[in-house]
Amino acid sequence: MSVTPTPAPRTPPRSPESGPDWEDLVTTALLGTDRRPFTGADGAHGPGALLDEAALRTVRRRAGLLPAAAAPLPAAVAAEARPPLPEAARRRLGQLLGARGDQRGSAPDLTELLPQWLERANAHGYAPPPEHLPALLDAARGRTDLRPAVLAFAGVRGRWLAEQNREWSFVRRTIVAPPAHEAATSAPEDDERLWGEGLFAERVALLARVRESEPERARALLGPTWAKERAEDRLLFLDCLRPGLSEADEPFLEAALDDRGRNVRALAAELLSSLTGSALAARMAERARGCVGPDGAESTAAEAGAIAVEAPRACDAAMEHDGVVAKPPAGRGERAWWFGQVVEAAPLAVWPEHFGGASPAQLVARPVAEGWREELHAAWCRAAVRQGDAEWSRALLGSPVGAEQGATALAERARLLAALPAGERAAWVAGFLAANGLSEAFQLLSGCATPWPAELGRAVVDALNIARDAGSYPWSFSGVMGLAERCLDPAEAPHLEKLIGSFEENEDSKPAAGLYWTDVFHRLLATLRLRAEMCAELDGASPTDTP
Repeated sequence: MSVTPTPAPRTPPRSPESGPDWEDLVTTALLGTDRRPFTGADGAHGPGALLDEAALRTVRRRAGLLPAAAAPLPAAVAAEARPPLPEAARRRLGQLLGARGDQRGSAPDLTELLPQWLERANAHGYAPPPEHLPALLDAARGRTDLRPAVLAFAGVRGRWLAEQNREWSFVRRTIVAPPAHEAATSAPEDDERLWGEGLFAERVALLARVRESEPERARALLGPTWAKERAEDRLLFLDCLRPGLSEADEPFLEAALDDRGRNVRALAAELLSSLTGSALAARMAERARGCVGPDGAESTAAEAGAIAVEAPRACDAAMEHDGVVAKPPAGRGERAWWFGQVVEAAPLAVWPEHFGGASPAQLVARPVAEGWREELHAAWCRAAVRQGDAEWSRALLGSPVGAEQGATALAERARLLAALPAGERAAWVAGFLAANGLSEAFQLLSGCATPWPAELGRAVVDALNIARDAGSYPWSFSGVMGLAERCLDPAEAPHLEKLIGSFEENEDSKPAAGLYWTDVFHRLLATLRLRAEMCAELDGASPTDTP
């Protein structure tokens, strides 16, 4: 007897409205049709049927969409008032923006030349080429160090463009003062509205700009909203008062000593101690005189004139109110920690008077009793940097060729150099290089004005040549070499060119060191020549020379 098999039931064709939801299709695709079988409208099974159904539904969804209402056009950007770039400089900018960083071989790294190009273009007051604005904003998005220079160069047109692309939203968070020609058009009522409604970066930039021209109005902006600001915002707002700090700021800073934010109180105390005539500075001077004085104990002739130190034995509430942090960091003793803060905040002018008219150089040369010399000199270093005292900085730095430096730490010497005029600073570092070579030069060179003066530039090139002759590898001095590419005056190119072919390896040289040094010197030479071309392109048609 034959049995007719019963056919498997077929899924009836379904209308588009009766098909599976889009979410069901997505779930099936994620799980796979092996785990969640799928049958299409035509009875087909498996992955192909799933993809066909998804394609059908996609077309249906797109076909059913109605055109959305057009968004309103953004307000037109203000006309650019700055003169355009010279054509050669415009082409150079495109080359720099299209470059990729390459640290190999002897070719210059164009990405590292973009900051210098922007600095010089901004100094001339050129306007950016519109076609390069997107690439400029992309470059600033990837490199935070470029943002202030890029935004100053991009101007109102660049900020307008950034508003149209969320990938450039960093522009609204970047603190940068507007160009002078834009700031001149700002009215007080516009400033007050921006202060009340603007983003934090815009408010900081506004405060910095107003502070530069109208210090009183800057404090007036801060007053009504100060208590409502976040602690981290108050800290940055307070730091905006640093430029042009004067006695008129003392009442506001004294009130900030009672701020609820610890960091805000500390910054207020630091700024007050920079005002050497402030009440806080006088209080710190009184405490410091009680800690440091002439050694009255009997001593040998070699110890005559020694300085005695008696560190504070407690940190009372008055000291904490004036900015002394009670709890020392790990590894520091309490008394030494309190002592350093007190001496650092005291006006340096108190010490010659306290020691019978001794000069800073004479005080630095005196022995200090009971091993307190390092602590005392370190506190004097910080005070000299905070107060910008060039005489004390010279005394603490000592001679660049001396065997012993007045300031014991290299970082302290670098900070002390900042208080000296640019020419004197460069001369000191040049003397240091001649006596000590490049091993500790990076921090000192980083603080020198650019381009390096001829004396300093020649000292760097000579020190590099000595390092090459010693047979070491150039990457031991990669930091200094990077600085040289950015800071060396292009006028040093002829001197450098003479050195390239004058090297002969000796038996102490590292394997192939000469070849590596040759590549490095060729790269430095090519970079200097390219920088000279860039400057000529930007300087050749300076807008300051046009009628």
